[in-house]
Amino acid sequence: MTLRLQDVTKKFGSFTAVNQLSLEIPERQIFGFLGANGAGKTTTFRMILGLIDQTRGDISWNNGNIGYGESHLIGYLPEERGLYPKMKVKDQLVYLAKLRGMKKAEALKELEQWLERFKVPEYKNKKVEELSKGNQQKIQFISAVLHKPKLLILDEPFSGLDPVNVEMLKEAVVDLKEAGTSIVFSSHRMEHVEELCESLCILHHGSPVVHGKLKEIKKSFGKKNIRIHADFDLSFLKDASGVMKYKPLSNGCELQIEREEIAQSIFEKLQGKGFVRTFDLEEPTLNDIFIEKVGAAYE
Repeated sequence: MTLRLQDVTKKFGSFTAVNQLSLEIPERQIFGFLGANGAGKTTTFRMILGLIDQTRGDISWNNGNIGYGESHLIGYLPEERGLYPKMKVKDQLVYLAKLRGMKKAEALKELEQWLERFKVPEYKNKKVEELSKGNQQKIQFISAVLHKPKLLILDEPFSGLDPVNVEMLKEAVVDLKEAGTSIVFSSHRMEHVEELCESLCILHHGSPVVHGKLKEIKKSFGKKNIRIHADFDLSFLKDASGVMKYKPLSNGCELQIEREEIAQSIFEKLQGKGFVRTFDLEEPTLNDIFIEKVGAAYE
């Protein structure tokens, strides 16, 4: 059940929204999509789902095309929420599940388990408009997974949720992966992608600028962050050769260095100055990589 995109391009008139994107997403994996607004993430999702056609390139899943015949195997949580505000939660979700081939009794059973899991069993007979935004989001998530899809596409699934509900949804996403679902999701939150994804793609103006396994991406960028805790003033390191960024901490500092080898000369500069509690050479965060590749912080 591998999802493959080969040289996929989408143009709207003279504007290129996605440019020569090639990806492979195996089953039982969580794949992360990163990129600023307008980078092409949602357009890519819509092409995968067959909602819009690509201008060029091929998209295949399980060596075939994705069409209406496969809709019962696919779940989609759009960034713009799409529930009927006047309809009761139960009626709405059973209706959507039946569209994907589920029997009413089976859909109700699954729905009750999900509502229980998300600690909102009392919402079954409430109208969607009566729920808070965060709880509407939970219902929208349930609508995407109720029919046990094999491919799940989540566009900004954690937006608008408080930390407790984010954890609840993250656990659900991991459990779905363990049960055999392939999951593709975009998020504004680097730490979510870092925590959940084995592989990722960073899109910039429609083109992939970073793509691969998270571990390998970090390795290729080298260890360029140093965290030092010491009992003396470290501000002199600000002007040291090879130091790109200096950030003071309450009991030390964080440095970003040009390349790994600079760490040795920084370490030598500390000798004889006083007591050094910690000197950690750390791998870059996803945020560091994004800034280096895209030239801006991801907001």
